[in-house]
Amino acid sequence: MDRNQLLNDTETSIRYALDGRQSNLWTAMPAIVQSVNLTAMTLECQPAIQGVVSNPDGSTTLVNLPLLVDVPICFPSAGGFSLTFPIAQGDEVLVIIASRCIDAWWQQGGVQPPIENRMHDLSDGFALPGPRSQPRVISTISSSNVQLRNDAGTVYVEITAGGGINLKSTAGFTLTGDLNVTGAITATGDIAAGPGGAITLLTHLHESSTPGNPTGPPIP
Repeated sequence: MDRNQLLNDTETSIRYALDGRQSNLWTAMPAIVQSVNLTAMTLECQPAIQGVVSNPDGSTTLVNLPLLVDVPICFPSAGGFSLTFPIAQGDEVLVIIASRCIDAWWQQGGVQPPIENRMHDLSDGFALPGPRSQPRVISTISSSNVQLRNDAGTVYVEITAGGGINLKSTAGFTLTGDLNVTGAITATGDIAAGPGGAITLLTHLHESSTPGNPTGPPIP
């Protein structure tokens, strides 16, 4: 359809105009992380959906969209607590595009006026870690329990549907601070105490004492 035909067809002209406007309105898209600044809680990412450029001869060319820079990372966070992840190059994220310019808010917080009048612009994205393309899906996902886990499923913290808590580690557990337990402790391995774990419950002995008197301290 040529230009003269469009001018004589109001409905088609409006539809083409709306399609053109909508093609420049960004809402959300998957992207691939290129670099991360955890200090600033931002990342750079490459949009994973290409753009389509119309050529003068009527043909089209697929092009990569520009790299998105200084994209704020949205970790789950509220009430003084946060759940963070070691985001790395190559991870996939979902970029949500704000409807107005976020620059002043991002720099100062609080309620701020828009510095520019741009709307639904690629400059105003937020990165949500988590979406997965099919080549990167996680295997062995539990259908009944909640887990904080590695991708391989070899390490996890799990809350079961029955109210239990399971911990699985391939490198052991390190506790800093006191441990208070209400209830019994059952261990299939040794429990060691003292500097360097010198006193074990499996093999430690006590100094002898006379009948009626308490035994001496455990012997490493």
